[in-house]
Amino acid sequence: MSERGISDPANFGRIDSDGTVYVKTAAGERSVGSWQAGTPEEGLAHFVRRYLDLVVEVDLLEARLGSGAADASQTLSSIRRLRGGLDEAHVVGDLDGLAARLDKLATTAEERAGAARAEREAAKVEAVARKNALVEEAEKIAAEATGWKTAGDRLKEILDEWKTIRGVDKKTDSELWKRYAAARDGFARRRGAHFATLDQSRKQAQGRKEELVVEAESLAESSEWNVTADRLKQLMGEWKAAPRASKETEQRLWERFRAAQDAFFRRRSEVFSARDAELKVNLERKQALLAEAEALDIDADPKAAQARFREIQGQWHDVGRLPRDAGSGIDRRLRAVEDKVKTAMDAAWRRTAPADNPLLTQMRDQVAEAEQRLARAQAAGDAKRIKEAEKALESKRQFLRLAEGSS
Repeated sequence: MSERGISDPANFGRIDSDGTVYVKTAAGERSVGSWQAGTPEEGLAHFVRRYLDLVVEVDLLEARLGSGAADASQTLSSIRRLRGGLDEAHVVGDLDGLAARLDKLATTAEERAGAARAEREAAKVEAVARKNALVEEAEKIAAEATGWKTAGDRLKEILDEWKTIRGVDKKTDSELWKRYAAARDGFARRRGAHFATLDQSRKQAQGRKEELVVEAESLAESSEWNVTADRLKQLMGEWKAAPRASKETEQRLWERFRAAQDAFFRRRSEVFSARDAELKVNLERKQALLAEAEALDIDADPKAAQARFREIQGQWHDVGRLPRDAGSGIDRRLRAVEDKVKTAMDAAWRRTAPADNPLLTQMRDQVAEAEQRLARAQAAGDAKRIKEAEKALESKRQFLRLAEGSS
């Protein structure tokens, strides 16, 4: 007899005359509960269904680990949780066989987790090497370069590339960053000293303010709102601290500098206003969906309520971002409805045959929801969304097939 079905529950358990339910294992019998609601056969069937629920969990863990879709460390934690609970599980079934299966699965998960750790370590070594090479280049520029603009642009490119490199531990990253920052600062000081000797004070002031104008104008079309706003404020401070150029030059440069700042902050204001309006519309849409979800008559028809709630969830995920102070509260209320639906479905499950397992119903609903998302993406003609929706649908169909095969 396999773990996927029990032809004779009496092989793995019994109910004695006082209603105490026992499960049979290689270590002997142990009590797993009491049955007073019907015949001993019905009682054994009830506890067998509990065992089959554990089998479904193991099947899904095994399938996800085998497909590579699951995180090995997280899967191992789930395996250990299930394995640790077998000795006290209130079920009737082949617990010895299920334990052996979990032990084998744990070994596989441990091997996968170890391989993942090794990959991360290799990636870290590569990331450290890349950042170290950038630091050495920056130090060479700081010590030798005389093409000031080209070298300065390269230092900025190094910084941009630096930001793309992930996986370095905090201590090493901090040490490398200090070296880069010191090289960049050293280059800036050497360049400043060079220009300080070229002209008299007024010409120096003009050159410095022209640099500030050029940088401000280069930031006028930036969409990095916070970073650019901070930098423009810093530039204003540097402008005020710099010596004054001739009156006409000072006025001409100031008008360009101020125009660049005004252009950026005007664009930022327009974008933020449009974003706030969009977030407000999103909030109103989610509030409407939440009101519909909270109005569901879950107790009257849990299955119909679950189906509609899945549709609401699909629409919910398509809405988009919300205002920062509204997101957590409205999400929490939707989760409360989800918990009510789950509780009602769990109660209904206890009154249904194994073939109507609510887990399978839920997975079928998820497949239907994924099909709807794919249809919406196809209707929109969005190639990226279509590809993502097709991938998600195939994954959910695969897990449904596995679950249906195990029930």
